[in-house]
Amino acid sequence: MTGIDASAFTGYLGRIRVLEVGDELGEYCGKVLAGLGADVVRIEPPTGEVTRTYGPFYEDVPDPNRSLHFWHYNVGKRSVTLDLEAPADQAEFRILAKSADIVIDSRPRGYMTERGIGYEEMAEVNPGLIWARITPFGDSGPWADYEASDLVHLALGGVMMNCGYDPDPTGFYETPPIAPQMWQAYHIAGEMTVIAILGALNYRLADGGKGQFLSTAVHEAVSKNTENDIPNWIFERQTHLRLTCRHSMPQASGPALSATKDGRYLLPYRTYLRSALSPWDGTVELLKDYGFQADLDDSKYDGDHRYTPEAIEHIQVQTDKLVSRLLFDRDLWRQAQEKNLPWAAVRRPEENIDDDHWQARNAFVGIHHPELGRSFTYIGAKWLDHDVAWQHGPRPPMIGEHNDAVRREWTATIVEHKQVQVNERSKRQPLISEHGKPFALSNVRVIDLSWMLASAGAGRFLSALGAEVIKVEHESRWDGMRWSRGIPPEGGRTAREKATSPLTIPPASTPNESGAFMEINSGKLSMSLNLKDPSARELLEDLIRDADMIVEGFSPGTMVRMGLSYERMKQINPSIIYVQQSGFGEYGTYGRTRAYGPTAAAIAGISEMSGLPESYPPAGIGYSYLDWFGAYNMANAMLAALYRRNATGLGCHIDASQAETGLYLTGSAILNFTANGRRWQRYGNRSPYKPAAPHGAYRTAGTDRWIALASFTEAHWSALISVLSLDALADDPRFATLERRLENLNELDALITEATLEWDGFELMTELQQRKFPAGVCQNAQDRYDNDPQLKALDWLVELDQAYIGRWPVRELPTKMSVTPPYIGGRLNRSGPSYGQDTDYVLNEILKLDESAIRKLRETGSL
Repeated sequence: MTGIDASAFTGYLGRIRVLEVGDELGEYCGKVLAGLGADVVRIEPPTGEVTRTYGPFYEDVPDPNRSLHFWHYNVGKRSVTLDLEAPADQAEFRILAKSADIVIDSRPRGYMTERGIGYEEMAEVNPGLIWARITPFGDSGPWADYEASDLVHLALGGVMMNCGYDPDPTGFYETPPIAPQMWQAYHIAGEMTVIAILGALNYRLADGGKGQFLSTAVHEAVSKNTENDIPNWIFERQTHLRLTCRHSMPQASGPALSATKDGRYLLPYRTYLRSALSPWDGTVELLKDYGFQADLDDSKYDGDHRYTPEAIEHIQVQTDKLVSRLLFDRDLWRQAQEKNLPWAAVRRPEENIDDDHWQARNAFVGIHHPELGRSFTYIGAKWLDHDVAWQHGPRPPMIGEHNDAVRREWTATIVEHKQVQVNERSKRQPLISEHGKPFALSNVRVIDLSWMLASAGAGRFLSALGAEVIKVEHESRWDGMRWSRGIPPEGGRTAREKATSPLTIPPASTPNESGAFMEINSGKLSMSLNLKDPSARELLEDLIRDADMIVEGFSPGTMVRMGLSYERMKQINPSIIYVQQSGFGEYGTYGRTRAYGPTAAAIAGISEMSGLPESYPPAGIGYSYLDWFGAYNMANAMLAALYRRNATGLGCHIDASQAETGLYLTGSAILNFTANGRRWQRYGNRSPYKPAAPHGAYRTAGTDRWIALASFTEAHWSALISVLSLDALADDPRFATLERRLENLNELDALITEATLEWDGFELMTELQQRKFPAGVCQNAQDRYDNDPQLKALDWLVELDQAYIGRWPVRELPTKMSVTPPYIGGRLNRSGPSYGQDTDYVLNEILKLDESAIRKLRETGSL
């Protein structure tokens, strides 16, 4: 077959047609698809979608066409108004769906089917249709009809119990768990749904146009997003503490923030990973530049003494003293970076707009609103690709603005994409997974030079979709995740299941013990290859020659210094897709700036956007949130580039960064600054823009037990005061209306807390949910793993074997796919690989080397 004309192919998706029906659950998913080049049409009621009523508003004037929330999530989309209660408009929807490629459906269960316009009806007339359903809890299971909100999802999914402020010296939490702000639950679910959509699109190209039904439960997606709390519970029976602006941990760790003279904060980040370079020497050098080293340059710190609690506290104190003597704008973090320290400024999101680095990478763009006679700054691309443009604009649609144009265009032509045969594997029959169904990507090979979760996690998603992912690493530079926690006890699964208290397990002594690493790298092959050796680099080139893509997470410039620039890769394989990801990206002014997920989150504004209002410091997100989002982002970049390659035959080079991913998650904050001149200010667990009162986390019976409550309507309010036996509040003028409740939130929160303290959280949640009130316990890892009935009903974990640690549960991809269901064990049906486990297989079966050649490579240190 021949591909379409590449010059006519827009972005990565070539004007794939998307109908988006529903509220905030699906908006982020549609936003990403629009950026990738799809023609996303928002189907709205005649009065506009409900999300047009969410603030903030341009010039604080409530109007459906001035909602900055709607602007942010719907830029680049078009609007068609249909009354889906009316038979005539249902018929119009059928006409549009007949020529659509994708439908994003977040309407209540049964809504579309009851009107004769659900997936089964539409698939009859459009067999290639990919229908992506996004629901709060899934369409089946004991919680399928539960009410939810962003806050409730972040509570039930475990995010909140990882986020917040340190306990007092006795271990008591004076402050509640904190929900990261700006709709993060829907961002998580949206990313995961896009991964599945792109997998389904690639399969549709390969299989003659077959569509399928996809389903994402926000609860399941969020529950799988937290970093180490689940493996720490699964393997070690350890629960986590909430710690201010740093990783939640089973034990307390030193402070992460240092306050500047003017009351701002720096993040002098010290990774918790044992394998990472020690920050000691660089920190002492920085302190010496200002005369703040005290005795830290004494020879007694040359050995293990520097790792004692006393020494660590001492260097922290000196660091705090130095930072406190300087203004925030002195950018001490940049001097620290010059000494190889992964420090960062804790910025507000709008402070990134004029940064030269982001300007060079087009991370922000101006989009003109002709009806207002001015342009506004929007968040731009999720990554940099000089060959393929991210789609910016047009500005968000007015209600029904494209009624005539979309009907005319969509009924006149059908966009047709055809696959280009780029390698022999693409002609083979698809592999069948453990589900007895085909994999979506069974003819795809990925060379994986990943490092840590942010890049290694990307490969796990492609592996679960059936790709052959070959992880290349060497003992001279282990993947740091190999030494992370989540280590099985002596005695294995049996010992863990008998345990009734936390297990004390020593750090890993081999690279094959970390259950967290194994989960992140499930289904992959592992090849040991010393890339410092010329012969090994030749082997890597041989792998690239017949690969579909190469992905890496090295420091910027590493591949070029190895002689493997993108230009060189194209000489080897003209259609190769090269996706790299670092903290801040290769191109730009930051150069080799070092970063981990928390470093990127601090710069991007994500850390500042979680916490109680000032004068509290930022609480941050209590795990490497941008490591997970980096993995999502990289996976979507890989899959989008693969779709374009399969349709046009063209490869590309994508330069991604964790911090850019963070910028994309700051919601309407950038617009609120550029449109209204309003800087970011934290609002804790409250809900100023989709007004609700009460709205927050309230203490319940038990030690550090909390419940999230979100009262948006008068019906919600009536149900809440009835269940809590606070009926007298119905006649209290302070709380007579939502507006009055918002004016008296402090008094209201005190009364609600007094009542919730009398309840078991799960019992209260059940009572409230039976009355259609959005409520959810702030669940920890134990709650989700041991007791959550909805996650069990959704089969959120899969039992997989691992060669060294045995059989343990692993988190499955959250999106269900009817034709090509993902399987986290991949084509190998196993958890992550032991170091170098598949080296001989790759050399023998893929590179076709004989035993004598392999023996020589071992003797020369290439392997």
